[in-house]
Amino acid sequence: MNNYDIIIEPILSEKSTDGIAEKKYTFKVAKSATKTDVKRAVEAVFGVKVARVNTVNVNGKKKRMGRSEGMTSAYKKAIVMLAPDSKGISFFESLA
Repeated sequence: MNNYDIIIEPILSEKSTDGIAEKKYTFKVAKSATKTDVKRAVEAVFGVKVARVNTVNVNGKKKRMGRSEGMTSAYKKAIVMLAPDSKGISFFESLA
């Protein structure tokens, strides 16, 4: 699996933006990706040193639009904590 196939997109919520000061970054990742895969991909793509990776499987939510019902997609979320001596990710630094 390619590094760009593992990291799908960054998650920019209020809670994830608060973690940028502590060098915690949140990404939507492939469902089949392991913590080791995510660590290697982030280090290769952004050129940083990863200290720790936490993953969460997020279930889809039930949504309604009038009479019709549906579900949002389920996905896997990875919270990546960088090493203290590592530089930050420039994409996120412009947001904080």
